[in-house]
Amino acid sequence: METQFLLDPQICFLNHGSFGATPLPVFREYQRWQAELERQPVEFLGRRHDELMRNARLALGRYLGTGADHLVFTQNVTISVNIVARSLELGRGDEVLASNHEYGACDRTWRFLAGERGFDYVNRPMDLPLRSRESLVDDFWRGVTPRTRLIFLSHITSPTAIRLPVEDIIQQARTAGIFTLIDGAHAPGQVPLHLDDLGADFYGGNLHKWLCAPKGAGFLFARPDVQHLLKPLVVSWGYEADNSTGSTFVDYFQWWGTRDIAAFLSVPAAIEFQERYEWPSIRTECHALLAETLKDIQSVTGIPSFYPDDSWYVQMASIPLPPSTDIARVKSRLYDEFRVEVPLVDWNGHKLMRISVQGYNTTRDRDRLVEALAHLL
Repeated sequence: METQFLLDPQICFLNHGSFGATPLPVFREYQRWQAELERQPVEFLGRRHDELMRNARLALGRYLGTGADHLVFTQNVTISVNIVARSLELGRGDEVLASNHEYGACDRTWRFLAGERGFDYVNRPMDLPLRSRESLVDDFWRGVTPRTRLIFLSHITSPTAIRLPVEDIIQQARTAGIFTLIDGAHAPGQVPLHLDDLGADFYGGNLHKWLCAPKGAGFLFARPDVQHLLKPLVVSWGYEADNSTGSTFVDYFQWWGTRDIAAFLSVPAAIEFQERYEWPSIRTECHALLAETLKDIQSVTGIPSFYPDDSWYVQMASIPLPPSTDIARVKSRLYDEFRVEVPLVDWNGHKLMRISVQGYNTTRDRDRLVEALAHLL
């Protein structure tokens, strides 16, 4: 896999979770679409656009276990969350319930709109270390009140890399008549998905992370019975398109004016790349390497993991560092002196290092990280 990616071989890259990395065959397909757009822009955007986008959505729908008309492409999950958050008519007396492990950009979206419209955005604590899935679901559900209109949760959290039991929470929310919006930034490519079976009302995902599509490829899924609630974030020709694509949902969000759609059209190539290399097997190997890495770092720090077992993470995990760790200094020295690219964060009083292991990573990367961290600490 090392030869299939464009990453600098001098860098020990253990931060796939931030922006992903695109394999060479997928990047070439991306550039091919860009060149085709420039060769005849009117033909490409004016005549072929809808069909090309539909074919890409069909491939994505098969991959995600849903229909093409239940999906629209967006650049990232932050945009997908903004579409839903700005569309729902939330106001004074309403609550949006989330965890305290949510991604900062999405937290900011909800806090901004809560200030504008008067609803409450509640971040329910999920304490570390974790205990069990049942206790996590029960503790979170105690935050539900008669005012809760929407539950917003990450499928895999960004700061702590926890694979949350969203399936159970979605099921309870549906029974209670509460909308659900899932932030799937880290899920596609890292966990199998079947969105129709999952049951969330809305699901936003990134494709440029673990699916390894080009940067700026994401999506928003909406169940057919709630699509009518969504309003265009950017009003353009699709608003009065007379159902030109066969779906008002797609009409509203597919055409935002002139833009480069090459990243979206390259998504089928990213799916095909992972199928060709039997990605479930690679994912299993990555998970095993990550588990070994966590154990090695734990032996350096002496601090136990906050995961009860390795079923709580997949290819990305966070590990606590000593409370006295100077996060900014250690992160800088890891990169400047050891050429190790890995994020360190100060999160809710915890000093954390988040490690991503993708198909291109090897035991050499693990050893380099552990040796560098031991030296610095």
